[in-house]
Amino acid sequence: MKHHRMQLPREVIIGDGAIEQVPAISQKLGFTESALVIAGSKTYDIAGKTVRGLLEDSEMRADTFLVDTATIKDVEAVERKIEALKPQIVFAVGGGTKIDVAKCSSARQRIPFISVPTTASHDGIASPLSSIKGLGTPYSIMAQAPLAIIADTNIIMQAPWRLAISGCADVIAKLTAVKDWRLAYEEKDEYYGAYAASLAQMSARLIIQSAELIRERSEEGIRVLIEALISCGVSMSIAGSSRPCSGSEHMFSHGLETIMPNYSMHGERCGVGAIIMAYLHKTNWNRVKATLEKIEAPTNADELGASREQILKALELAPSLRPERYTILNKLNLNRQDYERVAEATGVV
Repeated sequence: MKHHRMQLPREVIIGDGAIEQVPAISQKLGFTESALVIAGSKTYDIAGKTVRGLLEDSEMRADTFLVDTATIKDVEAVERKIEALKPQIVFAVGGGTKIDVAKCSSARQRIPFISVPTTASHDGIASPLSSIKGLGTPYSIMAQAPLAIIADTNIIMQAPWRLAISGCADVIAKLTAVKDWRLAYEEKDEYYGAYAASLAQMSARLIIQSAELIRERSEEGIRVLIEALISCGVSMSIAGSSRPCSGSEHMFSHGLETIMPNYSMHGERCGVGAIIMAYLHKTNWNRVKATLEKIEAPTNADELGASREQILKALELAPSLRPERYTILNKLNLNRQDYERVAEATGVV
């Protein structure tokens, strides 16, 4: 078996006021001289300014670079900034795009980064993978895992609630991702890591069990979500790939995003995809759907802002997006009529 490298966070701080731990964590990890804070124009005001101020108060040199998209040009711009400033550590402050850019650029420059999420919309806050536009693929590429994660629940709870719901749906979708991974192991002799798979599954089950807490928008519910997202990120680091967290439901999500960009959130699409793929795996798709309904996540085309035709086209496109990744869609080799039947049976269309 080929070796793969595991990158795991050394420090994880979650809770109200956790952002105040930025200087202490930085110093504990040995970074006492300089830092670069990557944030967006909005997330800088929300938390980036605080991170920079805390670092400067601890007598570190702190610089800032703002990005609002996650393209290869953004990554290259941050790389140039890193080359010019030569910081010891990069702080990624924001949601998915800011963390993805900081993660990718710091990895390419071979310096570590610390994740400071302002939302909990998907597992990118802790994973070693980065979703960057302009690389010719709709899916994530390997970058590096954060050296530390500082998740302030007070800040994350102030974000639009839809972002948290998307994060929940993304975690629930791990149920079908793991089934696809197991299938690839059984039928194609692909590497399968039982521990990484169990960690992803456990995260999904935790969200299902905590659906009521999450619906109440409580801090405890947000804490459960953040812990589940971090566990998913760790599972990918252990696996050395996105396999435990990304399967046929993610391919459906990427397919729909390709057809209708920016109409829905990644986690929302993955949740709907998980309903369909659970049905195809002949597992409890009703439980997946019921949980998504309980937390008020989308469960059908209308709630995703998609038409029947767009859903069916996304399903047809899905298997071709990652031909090297074997899933239930490859095994069943469905046609248009099959997709129509499945989408109707699950109430997605």
